[in-house]
Amino acid sequence: MSTDVGVDGVLIPTGFDPGSYSCVRSLSRRGIRTLVASQYDSVPAAGSRFCDEFVRIPAPNDDLLAYRDALLQLAARKDVTTILPLRPQDTYLFSLYESLFEEHVSLVTPPMETLRTVHDRVLLVEAAESAGVPVPETCLLSDVERVDRKLIVKSRYNLLASEYLDSYSERESATAKAVSHYRPGDEFDRESLTEEMGHDPIVQEYIPSSDEYVFGALYDHGQAVATFQHRQIRGDSYTGGGGVYRKSVDIPELERVGRQILDSIEYHGLACIEYMRHEETDEFVLTEINPRLWQSLPCAVRGGADFPWYYWLLATGQSDMIDPHYEVGVGSHLLYGEFGHLRSVFTDDSPIVSRPSARGAVWEIVQSCYDDPHFDNLRFDDPRPFVRGLGHVLKKGK
Repeated sequence: MSTDVGVDGVLIPTGFDPGSYSCVRSLSRRGIRTLVASQYDSVPAAGSRFCDEFVRIPAPNDDLLAYRDALLQLAARKDVTTILPLRPQDTYLFSLYESLFEEHVSLVTPPMETLRTVHDRVLLVEAAESAGVPVPETCLLSDVERVDRKLIVKSRYNLLASEYLDSYSERESATAKAVSHYRPGDEFDRESLTEEMGHDPIVQEYIPSSDEYVFGALYDHGQAVATFQHRQIRGDSYTGGGGVYRKSVDIPELERVGRQILDSIEYHGLACIEYMRHEETDEFVLTEINPRLWQSLPCAVRGGADFPWYYWLLATGQSDMIDPHYEVGVGSHLLYGEFGHLRSVFTDDSPIVSRPSARGAVWEIVQSCYDDPHFDNLRFDDPRPFVRGLGHVLKKGK
């Protein structure tokens, strides 16, 4: 493929992130050249007819500095104007090495001080409480003596890296996604949990929720440029996880608490905030913030909230062209994620979340796909991304 000087282009570093295909399709259709970079040859986004070029780069989990240098080398090209943050390491590198990246591209990324607050869930809870946003009661595992109510244990950090943990070198990074559930009277296996997480994890009260929601936003130095909401109807596990079926909503109270936390920390960049609606108090309780594009991005884009395009416009000084309105009631399925949800009914286990019946889960998936036949990566005018994604899921499941 040619790399013509003067052609506006975007670098999209990705793995098998579901949102990367939406980025490629959205920006290409607006005349922007799309360059997909990954350590994998068969990433779905690179198989799209809307992908102009694919480049192999190191894996961020293998060598974070080698990954950074590969991004910088690509950023130095004349046809790369900005880089989309899809992976946890992307925003971290953009913030930590902001001066290096700014020599070549325009980015919209939070400063390191803000990012630390977002990535450290202990600091995030403190910031949310100061802003008047409901949060689960949270403390370190080492500070909890016994399990006297329903609790969950998870990583303190959204990303494990040297800025947060002394045990990590500059070249190391990882994510600890495991979440453990406990009921009153259970015992913590403290040594095992600490070893699995790689640090002293957090313990949070279990929030009995009627629904889960995502509040997505793009901020420009403390000012909201665009926001979006969806209700998560199914996650990739019956116990929770990333959304695989969601519908766009517009709830004033969710908008208020979503903006309230981001306003209070004068946020800058992309943010995906996860909320649970407390089934007793009806409050929206914040659980975490991901400072990047998110798994359920295709639902937002399908509904008209085109965050890849919004990011491009803000990065290139054209934020006045952003129209933040979107359509309510638009649903979208991550189809192979639906199969993952069904598999979780047979393989996952939780002492505090009731397991649905297999027959009921199958019926709900089939019925919702019939009623709402919109799918993240399944496009009949561009089938290869879905085929590649399905192949990856099947291979991983063997």
